[in-house]
Amino acid sequence: MNGNFALTIDGRQVAGSGTFEVRDPATGAVVATAPAASADQLDAAVGAARKAFPGWAARSEADRKAVVANVADIIEAHAAELAELVTREQGKPLAGLGSQWEIGGAIAWARHTASLDLPMETIQDDAGGRVTLHRRPIGVVGSITPWNFPVMIAIWHVMPAILAGNTVVLKPSPNTPLATLLLGQLLQEALPPGVLNVIAGADGIGQAMADHKGIDKIVFTGSTTTGRKVMASGAANLKRLTLELGGNDAGIVLPDADLDAHIDKLFWGIFINNGQTCAALKRLYVHDSLYDAVCDRLVAYAANIVTGNGLEPDSRLGPVQNPMQFDRVKRLVEQARQAGARVLCGGEPAEGPGLFYPVTILADAYDGMDIVDEEQFGPAVPIIRFTDIEDVIARANASESGLGGSIWSRDLEKARALAARLECGSVWINNHGAIRPDAPFGGVKQSGIGLEFASLGLAEFTSVQVIHS
Repeated sequence: MNGNFALTIDGRQVAGSGTFEVRDPATGAVVATAPAASADQLDAAVGAARKAFPGWAARSEADRKAVVANVADIIEAHAAELAELVTREQGKPLAGLGSQWEIGGAIAWARHTASLDLPMETIQDDAGGRVTLHRRPIGVVGSITPWNFPVMIAIWHVMPAILAGNTVVLKPSPNTPLATLLLGQLLQEALPPGVLNVIAGADGIGQAMADHKGIDKIVFTGSTTTGRKVMASGAANLKRLTLELGGNDAGIVLPDADLDAHIDKLFWGIFINNGQTCAALKRLYVHDSLYDAVCDRLVAYAANIVTGNGLEPDSRLGPVQNPMQFDRVKRLVEQARQAGARVLCGGEPAEGPGLFYPVTILADAYDGMDIVDEEQFGPAVPIIRFTDIEDVIARANASESGLGGSIWSRDLEKARALAARLECGSVWINNHGAIRPDAPFGGVKQSGIGLEFASLGLAEFTSVQVIHS
């Protein structure tokens, strides 16, 4: 693969002030050399976005919607190239719920975003006067994206921002910048210069974006620890924020759960993207009457899942994306083993090159273990036994996180009642993590601020102006 990757600033491809290597987590080999932006280049990108903002904001909503729809067409035309690049730098397989699926999701989200409206609302219109509420763009949006879904999350951030009339400076994770840099280059075909600028570099550039007084809003997806830093930095100029942060999602399997119908959804709710998903199921509470059956069914399902290089057609899970996360998963599993958890499958990293860690299922886990109390963000899940429903709801809600949760039961009325008691932004019944572009998504407690997706997510990229006449 060639190394001709560049920053996009004011519609032009620009070399970085330096470079850094991007490695394939499946082999350790260098995929390509990425450009590293300097502080001056960040200033140039922000300046280009500020210059482009008035003209872009003045465009009609219909015009901007057509541009966003065109973005979806451009991504679709380059889907194979983008998917292979995501697999090489992120590790996920091309097939299954992998990079082709991610690019398809990016296309679907862009198309749905293009259909959204934020119409004027009339509060009063009578002999006493007229009061109307209008949504106005905020200005320059800084987007900082993570390494787990580099293209799809970029689309989640950028498309509603530009549809609302904002301009954007986008910075991908230094672990997975390549597909995002290519995406920025491709989308210049649809966008006026300066509307979307893409820079890359170490985490310090993201911090500089949070500090930058020329950026009016930050949208960030990543860890809660980093989200707090972004929030603190943005206080200097009262930046608007959308923060989608870490989760430690609990799933609760009730005694009447239909394992025959739902074991596949239970498995993929846990292990989608190798568990490297904010809204994956991270701790599984199972009623004592079904505990052994759930353990056995998950182990049997895992036995048929191939973990390997994402370019191999049979692979359904790939490597852990980076050494820091790989070491974290190893540490948490080993701590759980030493604390008495039984390793039902997996539990030992594969030999040879690449950051391969097998699907790991831990029985006899309990609250107080780090792997239960902390987000592992990898291919390992603790299964915790319960007998009392009131107790398990309290245990599920004891976490500082509140992104997602799930209830597994044949009794939908009972499941919905229990779902309403979970302290999280999204709850699924007999499923987990099934986000969709027409349903708002966001966390409570330490899992974030604000919403993404649908009209409520679009509104996050606007300010309100009320006209009294």
